[in-house]
Amino acid sequence: MSSTVKLTVLYFAALREQAGREQEEIELTAPLDAAALYALLAERHAFTLPQSRLRAAVNHSFCPWDTPLADQDIVAFIPPVAGG
Repeated sequence: MSSTVKLTVLYFAALREQAGREQEEIELTAPLDAAALYALLAERHAFTLPQSRLRAAVNHSFCPWDTPLADQDIVAFIPPVAGG
């Protein structure tokens, strides 16, 4: 029996526009860390922002990119915010 990891991914600003949605549910057959998940999604949605320009958050707290993801986590990738 294989276990799956179900995640909710939230998109903001440019990532929301490039993904064409504010959030999506992702189901993985193996756990990933935040960096690997972003790489997977960047390929799927053709994101133009490199990981180095983003912050990752898991369950509403900023985290390092090597944070392992667990079933039912809420993951957000937050681009820089322009002020004015």
